[in-house]
Amino acid sequence: MRLPLTLMLATLTATSSTVAAEKEFFVYFGTYTKAPSKGIYRSRLDVATGHLAPAELAIEAKDPAFLALHPNGKFLYAIDESSDPQRTPATGISAYTLNPTTGALTLLNQQTTGGSGPCHLSIDATGHTVLVANYGGGSVSSIALRPDGRLAAIGTVVQHTGSSVNPARQIAPHAHQIAVSPDNRFALVPDLGIDRVIAYALAPSSARLTASAASGTALPPGSGPRHLAFHPGGKFTYVINEILCTMTVFRYDAALGSLTAIQTISTLPPGESGAKGISTAEVQVHPSGKFLYGSNRGHNTIVAYAIDATSGNLSLIAHQSTLGKTPRHFALDPTGTWLLAENQDSSNVAVFRIDQKSGRLTPTGPLLSIPNPVCAVFVPTQ
Repeated sequence: MRLPLTLMLATLTATSSTVAAEKEFFVYFGTYTKAPSKGIYRSRLDVATGHLAPAELAIEAKDPAFLALHPNGKFLYAIDESSDPQRTPATGISAYTLNPTTGALTLLNQQTTGGSGPCHLSIDATGHTVLVANYGGGSVSSIALRPDGRLAAIGTVVQHTGSSVNPARQIAPHAHQIAVSPDNRFALVPDLGIDRVIAYALAPSSARLTASAASGTALPPGSGPRHLAFHPGGKFTYVINEILCTMTVFRYDAALGSLTAIQTISTLPPGESGAKGISTAEVQVHPSGKFLYGSNRGHNTIVAYAIDATSGNLSLIAHQSTLGKTPRHFALDPTGTWLLAENQDSSNVAVFRIDQKSGRLTPTGPLLSIPNPVCAVFVPTQ
């Protein structure tokens, strides 16, 4: 389903006005449930000060490593990264109702993703379909959503094939993310194992994925594309490459869902190169479209770039320590004021103020203690 331009603009305007008025958000953290973690945790972010309230367990769950919020804000979805359909056929993804007043989560139901080792999920703009990247099995899947938020039938499972040059990481496909395009027509999938970004045409009403005419874009061998982020203007896409520690800028053709590479830049400081124990993880564009951020695990930094509004090209701003170990994920709050870095191996979350003119990050406040945090999602409080 293609959203009309007028509807897209109206939705963006309404969303921007709502976000600007928010004073507080619930923040839900996905974790790996290695002791002492027990599931999904919840905090509150004060938008004025950047203060995070002490975290509390929102609900027990098995390895809810990545979370996604339904467009209506009433439902939260989590993947079980350890699931395997041969061993745990009923699990893989869980649906929860969300109480916007108390922040309480209640399990609705669970569904298999049709593949092993799911690592990422997203929801289309209409709220009809959940999309999942299955890292372990190298596949992607789509699952229909009922109006009450429950997970319904699997619509599509597509198995990727191939390999690449790194024998330790790329002997098989590893779909690492599935991201919905701004116009809701395509889903783009960086596959770390085959060094490609695969494009699928998306049909939310039937929960179907179909390989598009421009179904794949190759990256340099050994790159290991992990995650991508669309520019708010819709013309550019940014792919962070886990193995080579690089960021690739693409021009995005919204009519075809295709990518054309225009720049590749290191995520590490000048003169440094990826070494054993260093790899990239998350990438996000600032809501203003002026800045891009990426995380370096092992190096334990967030890299900040300025985005050229005309070309989409990047120029380095700075590297900021995440004040912890292994920033597997970070999140920008919906107002674009704060960046939260989730440090998986030091079990803490650091808050940084984003300078709206320079894009630089400044740490603020104490670190929030959360066991093994690997994802963060913001929900307005009521």
